[in-house]
Amino acid sequence: MEPMNCTARVKDGRVEIWVPTQVPQMAREIAAKVAGVKTDQVTVHVTLLGGGFGRRLEVDFVGQAVQVAMACQGAPVQLVWSREEDMTHDFYRPMHLAKFQASVDDKGEVTSLRIKSAGDAITPRWMARAVPMLSGPIDMPDKTAAEGLFDLPYGFESQHMSHVATQSGVPVGYWRSVGHSHNAFFSESFIDELAVATKQDPLAFRLKLLQHAPRYAAVLQLAADKAGWGQALPAGHAQGIALHESFGSIAAQVADVSIEQGQIRVHRVVCAIDCGTVVNPDTVAQQMQSSVVYALSAALFGQIDIVGGVVQQTNFPNYPMVTLSQAPVVETHILPSTRHPAGVGEPAVPPLAPAVGNALFALTGKRQRALPLVV
Repeated sequence: MEPMNCTARVKDGRVEIWVPTQVPQMAREIAAKVAGVKTDQVTVHVTLLGGGFGRRLEVDFVGQAVQVAMACQGAPVQLVWSREEDMTHDFYRPMHLAKFQASVDDKGEVTSLRIKSAGDAITPRWMARAVPMLSGPIDMPDKTAAEGLFDLPYGFESQHMSHVATQSGVPVGYWRSVGHSHNAFFSESFIDELAVATKQDPLAFRLKLLQHAPRYAAVLQLAADKAGWGQALPAGHAQGIALHESFGSIAAQVADVSIEQGQIRVHRVVCAIDCGTVVNPDTVAQQMQSSVVYALSAALFGQIDIVGGVVQQTNFPNYPMVTLSQAPVVETHILPSTRHPAGVGEPAVPPLAPAVGNALFALTGKRQRALPLVV
């Protein structure tokens, strides 16, 4: 939640910067370029990041700080963007759409799945800004645009996935869990729709499709068991379930949802994860908690409107975050594994939105097909 900032000093032909960055080498290079010195004349001190999540893969604010420092006769300068500048001059999560089609045989079994998605690609846009010498006039294929769609674990007899690359004109950038963040919402919402269409329990339907994917089935079953899937819930509550793999880890979530005073309320999220060998279980739990709150903020409130080229959301009153009173209880259950350690900072983000959306369908009968979620 820390806005863009950088402290810089340009003195005696040298540049020194103190900056929260995910790319210190690129920060060093932009500082050298702006100051007109060699890179070995630049010292970078990487500070703690008050939130990175991809935005600090950009170095625009570093160049600004160095430029200002050059006019200050050797005095150090701290440049801090206002919240309004930060929100209205960001690199945004790309707009994506997806169309899903499935075929059902005469026994009521789903036999094939066809997916077609469309949306801007993050990597070519980022490369054009960060490493323009490697960026060409034609976009290279970007895995992040289709990740989480072309590699679904479900055992349909036939699967086909295609993507249409677009350019929206809106500056797009990396976001926590990248393409998985929206593609999991598409896929796990549709899987839930198929379960309803074929009159099957969403958990049982998924498990049937995971007969040849035991790791996935084990994670899904663990989340369901710990959440008490199928057991009686308080009046006005419903559960939704979702499963997704990203960054080498398989994560499943069950969300307990109600509607209070016309607003979506998520009371509890049970997470299960297979992230390989775990060194510190507390770190895994903390990342699951962080991911759930991060993803829930986006699922409930994460909307950016651009009118006449100007971003309308400027601060927390019109771009809110989940507060402590709105935050759900988050339970984390780790599946024992001897595989090599895999990611934990991002895999719990993708399943959250579809789990909540699927719970809302169970509660209201209304299928959520867009984010943010609404009542």
